[in-house]
Amino acid sequence: MNALILFAHGSRDPEWAAPFRAIQRDVAQKNPGVAVELAFLETMEPSLPAAAERLIAEGATRLTVAPLFMAQGAHLKKDLAGMLSTLKERNPRIEVAVLPALGEAGPVLQAIGEWLAGHD
Repeated sequence: MNALILFAHGSRDPEWAAPFRAIQRDVAQKNPGVAVELAFLETMEPSLPAAAERLIAEGATRLTVAPLFMAQGAHLKKDLAGMLSTLKERNPRIEVAVLPALGEAGPVLQAIGEWLAGHD
C-alpha cells in the first residue's frame, strides 16, 4: 500500500489546520488507492512519526512525505531529516520518499504570483 503524509508545522490554534485538512480531503478524493494523512511537526497531533507508524501498521510499504512548508529551512533540513532517519532505522523495509517543500514547486509559485497580481 502507498501512503502520502502531508507534513505541516502545527499551531496552538486548531482553526489553523483547516486549509491543510481541505488539501488532505482533496488529495485523498483524487487518489482513492492511496492513504493520505496529515501530520504535524509540533503542537498538533498526529506527529509525523506517529502517523507513519500507524500507516505502516495498516500495511503501507511506501511512504511519500509532502512538506507543506514554503521553503527548505531548519525544520525540513534537520527536524524532518532526523525523524525520517529514525523511521527508516525502525522500518528498514519501508520505502520513504520526500517531495520538495510546497513553496519550491514551480506551479505553486506561479499560482501564488498570479493570485497576488490580481490583488493590487
